[in-house]
Amino acid sequence: MAHVKNHDYHILDPSIWPFVGAVSGFTMLFGAVLWMHGVTPFLFFIGLVGVAYVMFAWWSDVVAESKAGDHTPVVRLGLRYGFIMFIMSEIMFFSAWFWSFFKHALYPMDPGGLSPAIDGPWPPVGIETFDPWHLPLVNTLILLCSGAAATWAHHAIVHENNRRDMANGLIIAILLGVLFTAFQAYEYSHAAFGFSGNIYGANFFMATGFHGAHVIIGTIFLFVCYLRLRAGHFTPEKHVGFEAAAWYWHFVDVVWLFLFASIYIWGA
Repeated sequence: MAHVKNHDYHILDPSIWPFVGAVSGFTMLFGAVLWMHGVTPFLFFIGLVGVAYVMFAWWSDVVAESKAGDHTPVVRLGLRYGFIMFIMSEIMFFSAWFWSFFKHALYPMDPGGLSPAIDGPWPPVGIETFDPWHLPLVNTLILLCSGAAATWAHHAIVHENNRRDMANGLIIAILLGVLFTAFQAYEYSHAAFGFSGNIYGANFFMATGFHGAHVIIGTIFLFVCYLRLRAGHFTPEKHVGFEAAAWYWHFVDVVWLFLFASIYIWGA
């Protein structure tokens, strides 16, 4: 019969979410430009709410498709490949900030900012950097412990089907992620340099700030996985959503290790 499914792929029904997501994303970007020019911030927040709603609704549809049995082994493999490609794009994103930092550290400008030769000091004169062996080191240990807790949760569901240990691992990972963010905010509040007026501060806050944003996103990602675990969504065979969250969290760990080694230690 023509309507009988005789393959392992999932043919998606027409969806309004790509269109709504594109409109919301454009609205948020255009609103950000208006906000930066002192016109109004409201359009930005309207777009932000739209983007957040699309994310919730679209991923809810994906979860419903999984519960309906549409996520066959072939589909789950495709989802994993897709998320790996997303992480690769994130690697390229952070590579830009590392490139900028190392370029200016290896070829610092002279005090007048006119010469691209190795004329100036690094960090620039007047910049008092953080001691990497105090709060930055503590934050490194916190994030690594959080990653270990996420690995424990992953092992518990995949190899033992132990939902209680998975829940405990997720709770620890989430709490440590929140603690990392709190310490990062504390560190920012005590910075002896600002974002503007010097290339060191611009690179520092862009690189560590975007990483902090990824920590917040990853913490929310893990919290959603915890809520889904409580709802009984994950099994040893079907847990792509949590696997993606764990991969994302480990990516955040690795980026921080590079930040800690290059900006906090080498660059200071």
